[in-house]
Amino acid sequence: MSGEHRLRRIVVAGGGTAGWMAAAAIARTLGKVVDLTLIESDAIGTIGVGESTIPPLVTYNRLLGINEAEFMRATNATFKLGILFDHWKDVGHRYFHSFGLTGKDHWSAGFQHFWLYGLEKGHHESYDDYCLELIAAREGKFAHLPDDRMNYAYQLDSTLYAKFLRGMAEGDGCKRVEGKIADVELDGEKGDIAALLLEDGTRIEGDLFLDCTGFRALLIGQTLGVGHDDWTHWLPCDSAIAVQTESVGPAVPYTRAIAHDAGWQWRIPLQHRVGNGYVWCSRYREQDAAMERLLANVEGEVLTKANILRFGAGMRQKQWHRNCVAVGLSGGFMEPLESTSIHLIQRAVLRIIRMLPLREISERDVNEFNDQQITDMVQIRDFLILHYKATERDDSDFWRYCRDMPIPDTLEQKMELFRETGLVFRKNDELFVENSWVQVMMGQGITPRSYHPIAEKLSDEELAKLLATIRETVARTVASLPDHEAYVSRYCATSRAAAA
Repeated sequence: MSGEHRLRRIVVAGGGTAGWMAAAAIARTLGKVVDLTLIESDAIGTIGVGESTIPPLVTYNRLLGINEAEFMRATNATFKLGILFDHWKDVGHRYFHSFGLTGKDHWSAGFQHFWLYGLEKGHHESYDDYCLELIAAREGKFAHLPDDRMNYAYQLDSTLYAKFLRGMAEGDGCKRVEGKIADVELDGEKGDIAALLLEDGTRIEGDLFLDCTGFRALLIGQTLGVGHDDWTHWLPCDSAIAVQTESVGPAVPYTRAIAHDAGWQWRIPLQHRVGNGYVWCSRYREQDAAMERLLANVEGEVLTKANILRFGAGMRQKQWHRNCVAVGLSGGFMEPLESTSIHLIQRAVLRIIRMLPLREISERDVNEFNDQQITDMVQIRDFLILHYKATERDDSDFWRYCRDMPIPDTLEQKMELFRETGLVFRKNDELFVENSWVQVMMGQGITPRSYHPIAEKLSDEELAKLLATIRETVARTVASLPDHEAYVSRYCATSRAAAA
């Protein structure tokens, strides 16, 4: 590396959840080391089709030193223990994908093998009965437990989350500049981004630029020309409508994903309202019909104008190119079925901080960042495809297409391995743990034909004792928990929610 030039100036192009998650983390971590500027325009709306998260956000907030109760009050948040899937395997069928561990694993094999052996031995209790988070969610209960024994995430207002993070970032030294980006100036010699030019003539120079401009991908796509891989043949939904409704009952600690004949509907309870949306494939349903379907299946008075979004599932071929890093929708999008959008922002931001060069950007750093970020996205892509491919639905052209479509070899291997042996192998510390794959594959109708021989090491008496002890521990713990809404009210209720 050359000795003089130091990477000092980081410019975040765009606000919203992606921009302010990046700014807050960089300012909190490196505020005294780098000069951080964020550019956003109040005239440009943010895209927020989902308000549901997954457990790594708990860790992210802790890394930033965020007080959880304060954050939850600021974002009208509730707790989330998983997702209830209705009508995915077939119409009338439901299953739960929880954030918890099920049963007790042996180092050589997951609990599903002991449960499968138990079925053979006449123990017919549901796999669900061995998971604390699942039973707590089903009964509408929650509490923080010692030793973090309850795995959870949040259901929140993402616009308020961005506002909360903005306050943090500015407090830690991030400079916000109001304005629209009119042009991107390139260094004629290197081809890197030299500066962003605003409509009012302001010129903002930088050494590293984070593209948080959403689907426009103004920097990494439009300016630097990084291509985009299309995944819509595997994830065919390309449209969404979001509305908010009044709460008509207690807020439950889980999100619902309700499958329809051309897509699916989400329902996310916050403290003060419920987030609703319909995700569908425009090849099989017109927009007016989609709107009608959504409004016919919401509960409570509609509070907001419908937000209509068009998208295509896919990924930018490079997430970091030259001196520009894509964060959020500029790097790719996969529908909000498993609440992974905010997680991918988080992963990108933390990787940027870990790999931030002192001086000139190293191509080896860039290549490693791209490999890791793209691996994350491909693994999440496969998990989402699983929900559509493994179905027994035959009631519409949409579901017949999903059932019959070719899938990536990586997913085919995982599904067939589980079907034949009950085994699930994770690679490269992938996001979704073994139990997530087990719950969704069995929930979607994939039943293993065999199990690991370690299960047969247990005598009939030992097996019965193991299964009963786990079930009883789960039931006893859940019985001791308070109702979720009552716990939220004591722990982090907003004044608005408390008044209601």
